[in-house]
Amino acid sequence: MPYTTGVQRMWIGGRQIGAQDAKCFTTVSPAHDSPVATYVRGQAADVDAAVAAARAAFDQGDWAMLPGRRRARLLHDVAQRIRADKASLARLEVMESGKPITQAYGEIAAAVDLWEYASTLCRHTRGDTYNTLGRDKLGMVLREPTGVVGMITPWNFPLLVISQKLPFALAAGCTAVIKPSELTPGTTLALSTILHEAGVPPGVVNVVTGFGTPVGQAIAEHADVDALSFTGSTRVGRIVAARAGANLKRVSLELGGKNPHIVFADADLDAALDAVVFGVYFNMGECCNSGSRLLVQRSIADTFTEQIVALARTIRIGDPLETSTKVGAIISQAHLDKIERYVASGLKDGANLLLGGQPISTASGRFFEATVLGDVAPDMAVARDEIFGPVLSVIPFDTVDEAVQLANDTLYGLSAGVWTRDVGTAFEVSRAVRAGTIWINCFMDGYPELPFGGYRDSGLGRELGRFSVDEFTELKTVQLHLGPTRSSWL
Repeated sequence: MPYTTGVQRMWIGGRQIGAQDAKCFTTVSPAHDSPVATYVRGQAADVDAAVAAARAAFDQGDWAMLPGRRRARLLHDVAQRIRADKASLARLEVMESGKPITQAYGEIAAAVDLWEYASTLCRHTRGDTYNTLGRDKLGMVLREPTGVVGMITPWNFPLLVISQKLPFALAAGCTAVIKPSELTPGTTLALSTILHEAGVPPGVVNVVTGFGTPVGQAIAEHADVDALSFTGSTRVGRIVAARAGANLKRVSLELGGKNPHIVFADADLDAALDAVVFGVYFNMGECCNSGSRLLVQRSIADTFTEQIVALARTIRIGDPLETSTKVGAIISQAHLDKIERYVASGLKDGANLLLGGQPISTASGRFFEATVLGDVAPDMAVARDEIFGPVLSVIPFDTVDEAVQLANDTLYGLSAGVWTRDVGTAFEVSRAVRAGTIWINCFMDGYPELPFGGYRDSGLGRELGRFSVDEFTELKTVQLHLGPTRSSWL
């Protein structure tokens, strides 16, 4: 019997509706192989209806011009409702994604923080003035909401990722059409209900469940979608950007990463050890910020790697509903196979298997051992490609310059961790590594105030912080002539 009974319908125009062709799909628990919920399988026609509702709410409704204080109260109320519903949201997230229950609770707390922070931006999204243009001239720069924003979100952090996008767009006065991953749509639909109950006007937020083709494609290509915000793989991000580019809509992309964790010999090695193990095995390694490359100074490489292997052996992998579990289930069989292929390719290329490397045999679900690969060369696929699994590649270095060169020897540029007691080294590396986030003596900390995004193949644009409104607003220049107008052209 499914975890959630009945067909879960889409939200369009403030109403829960079925698809126009009545097709459905069912999600399955990665940890238990049991059905979780059945959802409406949306089609391009449903996207048309959702975009029309969002367009009408933006063009004809009051949302875009609603006083900031009123939007702020509403977003803050949404945050409190998420907090109040955390138990059911966490369990649904676990059942569909396979992540540990304690982690799911942490992500819901982070989502609440995002909604609360975004509510403050409702009253601080501002432009600029210029009183220096001359005695009879005044210039103003107005910041206006972009319009209808399409949002396509991934399966690894369903509630957290939509909370990195939606409240910031709403704070700016935009409306939205959302496509959650077909593997984990549950908490996004639950959020839609929360928004409706909080009093978000009909059509301001619309959710179409279904698959990338046709739903994601239709959102990306739709002429009445003014901006697109996508989180997912770099491969799919390129496709989405190309389709969105056909009608020149604004695109922001939060994509993949092959993030270096750089450990110098003078670091607090006990703290670095815990952070490295957490950084690669958190969320089963299914994380764009995963610290999947360990760059460790050669003088401590052997000892530090041995400690990593010893600590990783103690990680509890298993049923994500158990509070003692640290690493849960792999999202799908296809993804498990991909992880296994990468490990095999690394061994074929000459890497040394120090720990793990195999799926775990269980009565149900899909699990993979915490894996450590030594003797990894920088040109190996396991050192360059985003595996998106619990696999750590260890690469030694000698000097600061070599560490920076190795860190930048990738197409990605999302994040990096630096461990050292030397302030000069910390900032030298931070300035030289081309990545959107640098953590010094910490890893994967996050705050709503700080922008997040990547360089190069890790994406375009930034989420979070006050700069996030740039993705959801347009700047309009207004020039005013004061006093009598004197024409001098003729």
